Amino acid sequence: MRYHQSGKVPQKRHTIFKSEDEQFYYEQLFGTEGFHGISSLLYHIHRPTQIKSISEPKDVTPKIAVEKNVTPRMFKGMNVIAEDDFLDSRKVLMLNNDLKMGLAKPRKSSEYFYKNAECDELLFIHEGNGTLKTFVGNLDFSVGDYLIIPRGTIYQIDFKEEKNVIFFVEAHSPIYTPKRYRNEFGQLLEHSPFCERDIIVPSFVEPKDE
Repeated sequence: MRYHQSGKVPQKRHTIFKSEDEQFYYEQLFGTEGFHGISSLLYHIHRPTQIKSISEPKDVTPKIAVEKNVTPRMFKGMNVIAEDDFLDSRKVLMLNNDLKMGLAKPRKSSEYFYKNAECDELLFIHEGNGTLKTFVGNLDFSVGDYLIIPRGTIYQIDFKEEKNVIFFVEAHSPIYTPKRYRNEFGQLLEHSPFCERDIIVPSFVEPKDE
């Protein structure tokens, strides 16, 4: 557990916070488990609850090829067909009540912002590089990186090339560091395979009023 601050914030939380031209900023408590667990306080130029429009929903429920399977199988994952769109390219290979796992081969950058409201996401970059753009900042990534995207995060992925291979996990349970690697204060222990120095947070980007 560590504290990270980006941009301007008020000295005390839950207090009046205005811009230089005396316009109110709107405070949002962002967390993946309501008021319990890890959370962040975000400040917006406009109300984050505003909705511009609602379009027809798209069913992305994965189709199960074999149910109650006990037969060993080998997946030739790298044979997944590449597609232009990041979400369309995601092919679920295995799933249960808690998570889905699969591979994606997106060719083009996303032209829209996306929010997974149900699951935390983990993206492992097999091939490719680019920038993950979120409402808390931008994060450059390359081969071998793990991207952890908490549920509710609004994001867009900008790829630098067309050849990209991503292993993804969508988890209904929060994705945290394993408890056996943390002390009672949340600090990573010496036998952990990674430490705080390995964790890179998004870089702050000046907000756009649009």
